[in-house]
Amino acid sequence: MENDSSSDLPVLIGQTGMLNGLRWLINGELTIGRDTDCGVVIADRQVSRYHARLTSSLKGLLLEDLGSKNGTYLNGKLVSEPAYLQDGDIIAVALVQNFVFISSDATMPMESPLPVANVRTGRLRLDARSRRVWIGQQEILPPLSAPQFRLLQILYDQQGKVVARQDLITAVWGEEEAVGISEQAMDALVRRLRDRLSQLDPKHPYVITVRGHGLRLDNPED
Repeated sequence: MENDSSSDLPVLIGQTGMLNGLRWLINGELTIGRDTDCGVVIADRQVSRYHARLTSSLKGLLLEDLGSKNGTYLNGKLVSEPAYLQDGDIIAVALVQNFVFISSDATMPMESPLPVANVRTGRLRLDARSRRVWIGQQEILPPLSAPQFRLLQILYDQQGKVVARQDLITAVWGEEEAVGISEQAMDALVRRLRDRLSQLDPKHPYVITVRGHGLRLDNPED
């Protein structure tokens, strides 16, 4: 609603990570971390249980790192002391999830409601914005790890097509880290993803290896 006072609240928007596209209004205090008690939960082992905190004050919104193992970054710089945010600031949590800070939700464009899942046919369905995956009517819980989800999302977006292994490695780990990723690491990731999918549908192999070429997603009609 246009007159909703919540539109004056600052907002945190997920970018370039598993929470891409999600957003949180900040009214008081917002904790970011791996623990399910946090207001923003990032299910990645590189993220500390209680990683960072945003706190509203008369001076503005204060960002502080909570003694995390892998650090909190503000506009590319490690946060060593609490810092006040400016409109458009970029926050990176353990370099696995980025957020953009907007000083008021009133400045955000109106969005259409989120779909339940991406518009794709097949027994397996995926929602990239919430990082949720279903097989039939059952959701995969606990959620896939970030690398597992990225691998599945790439195959899902090009389902039926063969995606080269090197393209998958680059997409999952990034260009810089991909250089040091071994074939064994990729095989282990594929095996773990298959294991998670088989928990809900043990009779169908969704991730198919095309020897000498790459992988493809075989997503049967539900």
